[in-house]
Amino acid sequence: MNAPTDIPASSFGATRWTIVLGARGDSPEARVALGELCAAYWQPVHQFLRREGRTEDDSQELAQAFFVRLLERGGLDQVDPAKGRFRSYLLGALKHFLVAQRRDEGRLKRGGGVMIESIDAPGTDTSPGMQIAAPAPAVPDACFDREWALAVMDRGLKAVEAAFERAGKTKQFEILKPWLVGDTEHLPQSAAADALGTSTGAVKVMIHRLRKDFRDAIHAEIAQTVPDPGDVAGEIRYLIEILS
Repeated sequence: MNAPTDIPASSFGATRWTIVLGARGDSPEARVALGELCAAYWQPVHQFLRREGRTEDDSQELAQAFFVRLLERGGLDQVDPAKGRFRSYLLGALKHFLVAQRRDEGRLKRGGGVMIESIDAPGTDTSPGMQIAAPAPAVPDACFDREWALAVMDRGLKAVEAAFERAGKTKQFEILKPWLVGDTEHLPQSAAADALGTSTGAVKVMIHRLRKDFRDAIHAEIAQTVPDPGDVAGEIRYLIEILS
């Protein structure tokens, strides 16, 4: 019994990111490509905002505002194709967006309809005077990159699952999936063989092919986010490193 072979191979023609970079958002194709990339990597942005200490609602709202601005016409005018990777662009754009947000919030605090209190105002028995909060620690870029890596892995897993479904092998995928996600400590391959009505040797071959399909899916996913095929291997190495 063969594993499905219709996992999309890595294509180094016009990937989503090269379409976006080439058209700078001026063509319908580029805007669709950027929209797909943004939808794929919503979670890293959302988690980055959550790690800064925001509530779930605030993070959702801010992420929505960020992506709306990113998708506006002209939002890619300053992108440097030499910087390449979509994840690098996305993180840089998010930081720029947050700086602008904090600047706007600062204007409100300095005089946007709120009472100004002197920094030297003395305290009273019921009020300690003006309190200056310590600045929140910056969220390490590695946190964003880890969420990016998890998003890539999740999309790769879903691509493999979809391929098995198209091949009519949903049961096979569900039984063998633990050997992709590492949840096999108490699951012998002989049990999978019994469930599939085949031999343990055949299951070993299926698992080997399944893992290859998964690697190919990850390769194809990353290829969509870099402008140069030579960058894919480095991104995969970094993905493994950041998840280790």
